[in-house]
Amino acid sequence: MSASILIVEDEEPLKVLLAYNFESEGYRVRSTAMGEDVPMMIADERPNLVILDWMLPGISGIEVCRLLRSRADTRNIPIIMLTARGEESERVRGLATGADDYVVKPFSVPELLARVRSLLRRADPDVVAEVLSIGDLSLDRKMRRVTRAGRDITLSPTEFRLLEHLMQSPGRVYSRSQLLDAVWGRDVYIDERTVDVHVGRLRRALSRARETDPIRTVRGTGYSFDERFQAELAKGAGERRHTPVRGADR
Repeated sequence: MSASILIVEDEEPLKVLLAYNFESEGYRVRSTAMGEDVPMMIADERPNLVILDWMLPGISGIEVCRLLRSRADTRNIPIIMLTARGEESERVRGLATGADDYVVKPFSVPELLARVRSLLRRADPDVVAEVLSIGDLSLDRKMRRVTRAGRDITLSPTEFRLLEHLMQSPGRVYSRSQLLDAVWGRDVYIDERTVDVHVGRLRRALSRARETDPIRTVRGTGYSFDERFQAELAKGAGERRHTPVRGADR
């Protein structure tokens, strides 16, 4: 999995515990103790899911939830509310504000992980699917295997993560800095040109001779997995079927 989780929790031990468990499951995790930080963090990178504590210093979790649901660009992000308030009226209030799920402290971490997987599966199946397949290209997350047209493709761990990230959202353009954060991590300080080098290696590994390149370069911005890839393959196959064979009429 490479889904992004944003944890908004002011209890430091709990925040550390959640981050550790989510990262162990393969999620990318960012965290903050302040509700005021959430809009800026989401603008920087849209998470696949938000874990949101009800009681926060400054802006409460309820207000953060209300804000996210009022904006078109964040309206559909799944939100799980964490709270020590177990009364039915409070649960109803949290859900009515727009939370997708409501977990009362203390809670079971495995149960929370199961709820996260369930929400992600409904909201965006590709971020939890074991196999991503587009056209003749297939990436198996569990087996760590990539194939194209039935042949195995050997990739380095970094190239695998890069392809996985791009395939999750065909057509979405990622800047080099966004790819560095998602694939290499925020704590690694390397030059953005490293992305260009790995994209070049990935392209050479994925495409032979006249095979369609699945990665699109957006000049001045970054890269995306070409959303036209599957259609271009189908078009190319059709053209080959209708190309006359030299000497076939003799």
